[in-house]
Amino acid sequence: MINEGARRGRVASCPDPAAGPVAAFAHRLWALKRSAGDPSYDRMRTELGALASKSALSAAARGQRLPSWDTTWEFVRVLAVGVLGEHEDEVRARWRADWERVRDGAAKRSPAPRRRGRLEVLAAAATVVLAIGVVAGVAVLRTPEPVTTQAATLPPLIPGDASEFIADVTVPDGTVVPTGARFVKTWEFRNTGTVPWVDRALRREAGFGPGDGCQTPAVVPVPETPPGQSVRVSVEVRAPDEPGYCQVYFKMTDSAGRLLLPGAHAAYFFVRVAG
Repeated sequence: MINEGARRGRVASCPDPAAGPVAAFAHRLWALKRSAGDPSYDRMRTELGALASKSALSAAARGQRLPSWDTTWEFVRVLAVGVLGEHEDEVRARWRADWERVRDGAAKRSPAPRRRGRLEVLAAAATVVLAIGVVAGVAVLRTPEPVTTQAATLPPLIPGDASEFIADVTVPDGTVVPTGARFVKTWEFRNTGTVPWVDRALRREAGFGPGDGCQTPAVVPVPETPPGQSVRVSVEVRAPDEPGYCQVYFKMTDSAGRLLLPGAHAAYFFVRVAG
């Protein structure tokens, strides 16, 4: 029985891309989050492995100020790379270039600081000296965000666990299917780790396309697979009733629904839907 696997949560406030470059950049982050299944910020941090606080991730997509590059990359990395399976180096280069363009543009629009007279400088210095005396030498320092040159590789939930994609057995990416068609997508994977796969499943993480997109089960069981062996996993799909395209992503979980290989690319299929 096929049911609709997409999960619908609270609808986030969408930044207005016409409000300026920072808001437009936040709108792209917001759209990326929606295309990756709209996971909560808490889930992005705890389950998907974003190395940024929930509040920092949330602020990044509001468009009130440009987030730091480290926060931006953690936002993008767990969704574009971790969920949607895009190539990490290409994603980083593209988003970094866009982030720098917005940052440099914002700096050019900022007014130059006003030159202060000698009396103003002396008054400011006196204020600082007075404040130091009041707090008895206790200074409150804002710790800068750490500079990350390369994203950390997220470890598997179980040490020694690993997976390798082998092939699209059926319905290669780009296959044209009629509207409303039913088909079975099959992938082949190899257990390249040292841990046997028992009581596992592929869980639908994201999907998009015209209308309601492709309908699939929310969870697809993975047959037991010892280390070094290959396995085929199949999912029943119903194409949307509108022409266009359809793309759905899955990631491996255990029987409790925990993400087992957060650093691995998602399994996905992509079809073109013809009317």
